[in-house]
Amino acid sequence: MLLGVSAPTLSRPRPARRATDQSSRTPRLALRTWERVGAALVCLCAAAGFLLYPTYPNYDSVYSLLWGRELLHLEPLSFQAYRAPTEHPLAIAIGAVLSLFGNGADRLFVALTVATFVALVFGLYALGRTAFTPLVGVVAAGLVVTRFDFPFLAARGYVDPGYLALIVWAAVLELRKPRRGYAVLLLLTLASMLRPEAWLLSGLYVLWAGWRTSWRRRIAFAAMAAAGPVVWALTDLLVTGDPLFSFTGTSELADELGRNKGVGAVPSATWTFLIQLAKLPVVAGGIAGFVLALLLTPRRLVMPLLLFGCGVGTFALVSAGGLSVISRYLLVPSLMVMVLCGVAVGGWTMLREGTRLRRLWAAGALALVLFGIVFTATRVSLTRLDSELSFRGDAHKAFMALIDQPGLRRGLQCGPVYTPNHKLVPDVRWYLNLPEDRVIARSSTDAVPRRGVVILVHGRQAIFKQALVTDFDDPMDSLPPPGFQRTAVTEYYAAYVRC
Repeated sequence: MLLGVSAPTLSRPRPARRATDQSSRTPRLALRTWERVGAALVCLCAAAGFLLYPTYPNYDSVYSLLWGRELLHLEPLSFQAYRAPTEHPLAIAIGAVLSLFGNGADRLFVALTVATFVALVFGLYALGRTAFTPLVGVVAAGLVVTRFDFPFLAARGYVDPGYLALIVWAAVLELRKPRRGYAVLLLLTLASMLRPEAWLLSGLYVLWAGWRTSWRRRIAFAAMAAAGPVVWALTDLLVTGDPLFSFTGTSELADELGRNKGVGAVPSATWTFLIQLAKLPVVAGGIAGFVLALLLTPRRLVMPLLLFGCGVGTFALVSAGGLSVISRYLLVPSLMVMVLCGVAVGGWTMLREGTRLRRLWAAGALALVLFGIVFTATRVSLTRLDSELSFRGDAHKAFMALIDQPGLRRGLQCGPVYTPNHKLVPDVRWYLNLPEDRVIARSSTDAVPRRGVVILVHGRQAIFKQALVTDFDDPMDSLPPPGFQRTAVTEYYAAYVRC
């Protein structure tokens, strides 16, 4: 229910002026100029990051490309593969389109997620500006850019930035024109095909927007809101025969990987994950911003508070349903914490100029900013971030060099390809264009490989990211089986073959 709320100003209303009055037009023109400069800077930085750090899609997104290619070729979609992630209908459709570009689809997928992150930054600025003031929007946008978990999601090809951008822009459209209807629902419908958490928002918005409209529009709104869950269930039904496969499969995988903590873990997990995503100074600023907005201008608080509440509510439902309790399910609430922190830092611009309260608030905001800078400088390692991003590009190059080795290519004729666990399965399948039964995770079976190709991971960083990633992974699966001979080796991988 993206409620339409007005944004009353706390500063003294100005007398009406003619539209041609230069004194009233100058601040608006200056704001537009700075907005364009800021937008250009964000786009430039995003493009530079994309080119300087050639990262590639993560595990989930490679599966979206795989399933998209299977769909395009009218092959059965391998939803039931060993430890396959939850499918997302819109991501599969995108994967189908991008798979037309062959192996280049991987970088195109990352380019798309980086573009959606840019849209998220713009959207968070627009939300802060529309609900409060431009400075609040600037602070919120600056925070999401510097909370490195968020751009890191984009760099790794996660669908989350796109989902968040759709939700935030739906909120912005509703704020600008309450009960707007179709445009808002269209964005929520697209979001609901990326993440089921949007189903709740869509349903609530239908109740809100349909309250004062015709029955024809109510039916149309309800149909749009139902599109997400219906498409999801139909996809599961057609592929697996079970319309609830995404729910049951995700729940079983959460149990297997030890991510199911139960509803009792929600309060502590919510606090821990918000600190992890937004960082302590921002959470502290968010609490202060909430109190200030509640006391001074509660109507402006409705939208951020509503999105925060829905996000935490769906997180609780996910936990109660036996699904994974992970930080990514609290991304929307963490964004709203950033908006509220923006209120704490920039909300003084809502007050009349020259007042004592405005000066005191600005001084307190400066102290919070300084605290945040010191806190970040003493805890964030840019070297580590550089190492993380560089590793992903280097590991991909090493993997591609491995599978291009003639010895490995000849070994494909001898039998299936074995990987230590599930992590490398989608990459092997995607880049070698192999079906599900030709790529086997050794952790999925007790049988010792007899013939074929065994891909192993070496190097400490690579091992802990791609071989020993869960408590259930057996180190013996990262050793060559008896009788296999090494035929190829690169910086992070080796291939052993036996015919």
